[in-house]
Amino acid sequence: MINGKRVMVVMPAYKAALTIERTLSEVSPGVVDDYLLVDDASPDNTADVAKSLGLSVVVHPKNRGYGGNQKTCYNEALRRGADVIVMLHPDYQYSPKLVGAMAHLVASEEFDAVLGSRILGTTGALAGGMPYWKYLANRFLTATENALLGVKLSEYHTGYRAFSRKVLETLPLEENNDDFVFDNEMLAQTVWFGFRIGEISCPTKYFPEASSINFKRSVKYGFGVLGTAFLFRFNKMGITKSRLFANDGRRLNGK
Repeated sequence: MINGKRVMVVMPAYKAALTIERTLSEVSPGVVDDYLLVDDASPDNTADVAKSLGLSVVVHPKNRGYGGNQKTCYNEALRRGADVIVMLHPDYQYSPKLVGAMAHLVASEEFDAVLGSRILGTTGALAGGMPYWKYLANRFLTATENALLGVKLSEYHTGYRAFSRKVLETLPLEENNDDFVFDNEMLAQTVWFGFRIGEISCPTKYFPEASSINFKRSVKYGFGVLGTAFLFRFNKMGITKSRLFANDGRRLNGK
C-alpha cells in the first residue's frame, strides 16, 4: 500500500508470453498489492506464463480489442478494491521501474491521473526506436489535441497510465470504443470531468516482441483521435451532446 491506498497493476495482454517475466522483474518490490493480467484471446501461452508467475489472470474467450481489454482490466480493478490502478503493458515497451513513482503521485493525491510520457526528457521516443513517421504523427496529433481540449500535455498516446479509483468510477468508459482509440477517448473524458493529469518522463523501447500497430491501423487511430478532439470541442461549444462526455453515460460496473 501507498499512503494507505491499495495499488493494483493491470496488464492488458495479447501475445506477451515472451516478455511478461522480464516486465515483472523490474517492478520495485513492496509497491504493488495486486497484479491482474487480462489475456485477450492470445494464440500463444500468455495466460499460462502469467499464471506460472503467480498473477491473477482473466482470459477473454474471444478477442475484444485493446479498448475492450482495458474495460475488463478496470472493471476487475474496481471489483477487487483497488484505490490506485496502474496500467502496465506486459510487452516490456515501457519501463516497469516507474510503477512506484506513478502510483505515488496518484496515492498522494497530487494528481488524479499520471501518464508515462515518451516525449519528455532526454531519453525520448526516437532514442528508444520509435519510427520517425510515428513520432511526427504523435507531435501533430498532440498539438491539435492540446488546442482543442485546452490543456498542455506532452503526449496523449502513451499506453502507460495510472488512475485513482475515483477517475475510473466517474468516467463513462463503457461508451468508449473497443479499439486503440479508447486510450484517447479516456484522456479526453479525464479532461472533460475536471481531473488533474500529471506526466513523468518514461524511457521506451521498440523491438520485435513489443506490440505496435501497423501503418494502416495507425491511420485509422489518427482519424479517431482527431474525431475525439473535435467532438470534445463541439460539446464544449454546445453544438453536440456526445455520450462520451455525458454525466449519465454508461460506467463500469466494478461489481
